[in-house]
Amino acid sequence: MKSVIKMDNTNCLGVRYIACGDKENEYIIEGTPGNALAAYLDGGNVTVYGNAQDATGDTMNKGQITIHGSTGDAVGYAMRGGQIFVKNDAGYRAGIHMKQYENKLPVLVIGGTVGSFLGEYQAGGIIIVLGIGHEEKSVAGNFCATGMHGGLIFLRTKNLPKSMPSQVTVTKANEEDMEVVKEYIEKYCDMFGEDIKNIMESPFLVIRPNTNNPYKQLYCYS
Repeated sequence: MKSVIKMDNTNCLGVRYIACGDKENEYIIEGTPGNALAAYLDGGNVTVYGNAQDATGDTMNKGQITIHGSTGDAVGYAMRGGQIFVKNDAGYRAGIHMKQYENKLPVLVIGGTVGSFLGEYQAGGIIIVLGIGHEEKSVAGNFCATGMHGGLIFLRTKNLPKSMPSQVTVTKANEEDMEVVKEYIEKYCDMFGEDIKNIMESPFLVIRPNTNNPYKQLYCYS
């Protein structure tokens, strides 16, 4: 039977592994959860009214995580399904090793900015960084998409991150590209009270793996 589990600062202050592997329950957290929040989540729903720490949604398979604040490093590490929405910022290596498993599509939406190595070794899924309040600068740190060989990254910005690898391509998003992510941006705006029209009409960059320059050339010699 599905349960609603509520936690506040009296019973949630740096507590690790909350909701790990949960398949169906709903968690409402008003404290500060620790590392590996909802790791291996498999259908549960986790909402944090505040900040989270590192490895939020590590290897999650299904379900939804909503952070009404910021989160630390490696959010969405190796996630292969489900959705994560972060109102504000994320640390380094967001979406590292994200992959697409069978018919599941992992989606990570970050409303603010992210640190370096966004989408490192990404193999599938969609990462969206909206950069709300940071429109005049790059919304991602250095070495974005390093080792990327699948999936898509959308950045709401005109400014290319520094140290982009040559093994990916970066283009301005067109109408067809924006249709791919419209439902996730709408969902973010509904949850956090942002203006969907303003965001959708902003310039976005799309990062894809460059199939003409595969990463195997970096590691294999003939």
